[in-house]
Amino acid sequence: MAAPHLKHTFANIHALRGGKPELGDLALSDYHLVFRFPPESLTAADPNLKKSVKQVWFAFHIISQCTLRPTPPSSGVPSSIRIRFRDFTYVSFNFTGDKEAREAFEFIKSRTCKLGSVDKLLAFSYRPPPNSPESKINGWDLYDVRAEFRRQGISEKSRELGWRISTINKDYSFSPTYPALLIVPSKISDATLKYAASYRSRQRIPTLTYRHPVNNCTITRCSQPLPGISFKRNIQDETLVSACFSASTEFAGGTSLDMPVESPPPSTVDLMIESENTDGSMPDTQKAEDELTVGGTILYDGKTGKRLIYGAQQQNLIVDARPVINSYAMQAIGYGTENMEHYKFAKKEYLNIDNIHVMRESLEKVISAIKDADVSPFPPNKELLAKSKWLKHISGILSGSALIAQRVGIQHSNVLIHCSDGWDRTSQLSALSQLMLDPYYRTLEGFIVLVEKDWLSFGHMFHLRSGHLSHEDWFTVDGDALAGTAVKPGENDGRADHFENAIAGAKRFWNKKSASGKETVTDADGTPIETGVEPAVAENMATRPKDISPVFHQFLDATYQLLRQHPTRFEFNERFLRRLYYHVYSCQYGTFLFNNERQRHEARLQERTRSVWAYFLSRRSEFTNEQYDATVDDHVRGRERILFPRCDDVRWWHQLFNRTDDEMNGDLNALAATAERVAAYQQASSSSELSRPVEAGTLDVNSNPSSSGAPSRTSISPTRSPQPPGLAATAAGGPVLAGVESAHEVLTPGTRSPAPLNRNVAAGDPTGTFAALQERISGLSLGKAMFGGGIGGSTGRSSFGGTGSDSGRNSQNELMEQEMRSIG
Repeated sequence: MAAPHLKHTFANIHALRGGKPELGDLALSDYHLVFRFPPESLTAADPNLKKSVKQVWFAFHIISQCTLRPTPPSSGVPSSIRIRFRDFTYVSFNFTGDKEAREAFEFIKSRTCKLGSVDKLLAFSYRPPPNSPESKINGWDLYDVRAEFRRQGISEKSRELGWRISTINKDYSFSPTYPALLIVPSKISDATLKYAASYRSRQRIPTLTYRHPVNNCTITRCSQPLPGISFKRNIQDETLVSACFSASTEFAGGTSLDMPVESPPPSTVDLMIESENTDGSMPDTQKAEDELTVGGTILYDGKTGKRLIYGAQQQNLIVDARPVINSYAMQAIGYGTENMEHYKFAKKEYLNIDNIHVMRESLEKVISAIKDADVSPFPPNKELLAKSKWLKHISGILSGSALIAQRVGIQHSNVLIHCSDGWDRTSQLSALSQLMLDPYYRTLEGFIVLVEKDWLSFGHMFHLRSGHLSHEDWFTVDGDALAGTAVKPGENDGRADHFENAIAGAKRFWNKKSASGKETVTDADGTPIETGVEPAVAENMATRPKDISPVFHQFLDATYQLLRQHPTRFEFNERFLRRLYYHVYSCQYGTFLFNNERQRHEARLQERTRSVWAYFLSRRSEFTNEQYDATVDDHVRGRERILFPRCDDVRWWHQLFNRTDDEMNGDLNALAATAERVAAYQQASSSSELSRPVEAGTLDVNSNPSSSGAPSRTSISPTRSPQPPGLAATAAGGPVLAGVESAHEVLTPGTRSPAPLNRNVAAGDPTGTFAALQERISGLSLGKAMFGGGIGGSTGRSSFGGTGSDSGRNSQNELMEQEMRSIG
């Protein structure tokens, strides 16, 4: 980037990060804050220091909180500006005078929350250096919707495959938040689509996003239906969903889905059918079925000669990402969920993923745990980290995505995904499940295509969820500082959480008049829904803090978990994900501006801005995973086409939070290691017990000691995988994370009754397996291993060594209130 035109320069400013001060000069341009150290006053006197001069650039648009602390001259305490950036960088600048601090604060504020228009963002003035590698790449050309679906086997010339490309939305009048080209079943006409659209929120009808290359099964996505309190139905919508589930079946010569099959009633919460495990394990019958499908044995229909997919369309699924109570509560305002009496060709599953408000509050708790990173070198507040439930949310999203991938890739079924409007949780689940299913999306270009397709093209509201134009509430003046006190870790520094005014007063569940006079309602995520056509690009771009949520952040975090657990299966590295996260907020490129494809088209972003993908592709070597193995072989363990997450092995993405692994995950890693040791001793104990001859009076593992005649569990069952802290064993594959305290109670001797370990043997049997295990556990230093590492140790972080840019479920009533926040 060319040198910025500096507007203000402040000499001899102390910058504080990680409790370590650094003296330098602060320069402010129209788009950046640049800190240069050592200061010019020192380099001019000592020429040798010029060789060690460094610059740290901070983009104004990634500021998430800025607090001015003015102090009177008589206090002896310098006035300061404390800044928290979106990439979790924390810096405090101490000025020599109050006037300079106020001048810098007002300038930064004017270049962020007072811009008033999207076209004043950095992206509209940024140009890469001439003749640079980045300038020679047009990142806008990387994603071609026709080319991507041609890769999946679908094109204008392949209607016989069961799918066609519809141009019904070519001018975005059919569904303003959907892409221009929609992939729909071949036997469904555009006229049927128009009738079906009236039954889906925002006219976001079921449409194809992924077709499996091996078994032809599909992932489709849409928004919630509109049954309302009168339980309306729509025959065209039912026909469209049925066609989505049967399109590939008819091409493959399988059984049509027009024949109804048994389905649970709409009040049934079928969270996990049979004994599926989203950690990748499966029954032996499923393994045999998968071997038959991808192992080279291909079956053909004797009459038509078409290929038959063994086990195809086994259990088609409609996935509602929301909690059950929330889905039904939406019927009060005209929305709701499918009545499965009318969709008997599929089953329904609720994933219980919380809404944007819960996720935002979760991240705010994480921020509270690390918010003193500028003035303190101490590790994060572990108690606040645990209370945030952030890892629980990430595990839940991964678990739901794995369920979808398992249905499509292993059980050979079709899946339809939706949440409320189909652009937040739906995008997370759709993209992550495809990442698990298709190795192409695990390449650098493939991941870019995935983001373009399932996030940008399908209308995730990046502008609304990211708050690119900032907000005045993010800039505060701390009046307490006038007393002359210095900032101390943990005190109120003006960055206290702002509670929503929406919870004060009764919630209004019915339509209300907007300022423009249009009838509007609010969806489950708190987003105003216009009954007419969306406003023009220039309108309604102001940041609304209650609509900001880390939805895409969670997708990148979940991708990081997959990369960490499967380090050889991804072409890109962790730094690629971190830099992508940064550029979502930097506004340096036009890729993530605006809320949907229509708005970006009307703003002519391809002509006026650069694409972020040119940045990454021109620096491919920086973002390539050295451990990547591109080989795909379903007969070699570790090289299969499909990969699944270990939902009991979720960790903090410590690099993103600018912390060390020990600071963020020290306790988690220690508890996981302890659990492995306990499991090893349990397995060794079981083996030793089996090797002993059965003596009179001892417990026979095949006997039934229960006097009631009920079968009992034996002590030789397979050992379960160790669970890290806060990640309890999952019941029937569902995502459940318990607190660290529960793990501590289970693994630490003497803290609780040993009943759970004693349940595998007869009560009071001192010679059984539990007695042997208890004897061995008593010698382990579990408490030391659990709490001795990572607390109070060296952080291993430097203050300014690199660039700033790289640096119980609630009750049902509470859940309903969370889902209905901002309605009214």
